[in-house]
Amino acid sequence: MSESKKEEVNKEKIDKDEVLKKDEEIKKQNNNKQNEEQRKKEEFEKMAKKEQGFFRKIYNSIFKIEKYPDMSSQGFPKALSYLGKLVAIFTIVVCLGIVFQTQKSIQQGVNYLENSFPNFSYKDGILNVESEEAIIIDEPPIAEKIIIDTKTEDANKINEYINQLEKAGDGAILLKDKIILKNISVAGTINYNYKEILSQMNINDFTKQDVINFANSSEIYKLYISLFITMFLYAFIMYFLAAMVDVFLISIFGYLSTKLARLRIRYVAIYNMAIYGLTLSILLNIIYVAINIFVDFNIEYFQVMYIAIPVIYVIAAIFILKSEFIKKQQELLKIAQVEATIREKEEQEKEKDKEQKEKEERREKDKEEEKNKDKEEKGDKQEPEGSNA
Repeated sequence: MSESKKEEVNKEKIDKDEVLKKDEEIKKQNNNKQNEEQRKKEEFEKMAKKEQGFFRKIYNSIFKIEKYPDMSSQGFPKALSYLGKLVAIFTIVVCLGIVFQTQKSIQQGVNYLENSFPNFSYKDGILNVESEEAIIIDEPPIAEKIIIDTKTEDANKINEYINQLEKAGDGAILLKDKIILKNISVAGTINYNYKEILSQMNINDFTKQDVINFANSSEIYKLYISLFITMFLYAFIMYFLAAMVDVFLISIFGYLSTKLARLRIRYVAIYNMAIYGLTLSILLNIIYVAINIFVDFNIEYFQVMYIAIPVIYVIAAIFILKSEFIKKQQELLKIAQVEATIREKEEQEKEKDKEQKEKEERREKDKEEEKNKDKEEKGDKQEPEGSNA
């Protein structure tokens, strides 16, 4: 093989190596781009999830009214789930408060039993309190009036006790074989037989000391837990339905405000915004209930404020949306105006080009006509010379 051929082969190898290196570099760049895009996508998804988190929604619902349309666009199921979580927190606080007050009342009752109440015992459906006279408690922790008389069977006397309960509003009468309850929200009284109630709990007999021992033992906490669970299930349903009604009322104000703003928004979107608008009211209600557990006080017109706050939030969100819509319309008008001016300039330039072309064509025609005239004149001059020859 000659040296020139060897050089050509070496050059071809070098060229192939360079091409392969370039291909590898291009592949690496593409992979880096893909990895960068994937990383950005993951970061965006993380930010989106963070933005959609429960506590982030609470913050946005209170401090970022402009976020209402974005949160509302996530759909009704997510808004309903958010409301359910808020109501669950509220219900937990309420139930804890009730359990705390119950524990406090039981402790007061135990102290009263130990120090002031006579001995008593229960056996085979009969309650016996060692007192010849009726015991009347006018300000018990859990009712307006409690009357205890396990000696009487006189119907007239029992009716007299019932009349006293009706005047008080609510309370209880403890007789030897039954308890009569009166509640202010229910007409008439309700009778419960001791044996029927206590036999379901496998209680056949007890004494005063047994009750005191049970109230001071760890077994009482099972009662508190059972009370909490039972009340939570019932209260959550009631409070959730009440919250849905409140949201409906707030959404009506929101719907009317869309009419005033001349803005077309789907009702479900307004309803979702009303749910987020209720956030601050529910949190304030939680604080109000929590304080009331320890300090008994009342805020006048709290219920009016409870509805007014979310109404203001929703109306503000709708008018912010309206202002953004107007801004976008103005931007679109500006863009349309700019596009129109650009089109006019393009048309003017086209017309100028057209005129310029026409002028050039005319010039060309004029030149050709002049050339043709010159040729004709030259031809006329040459013809006589030929004839003379």
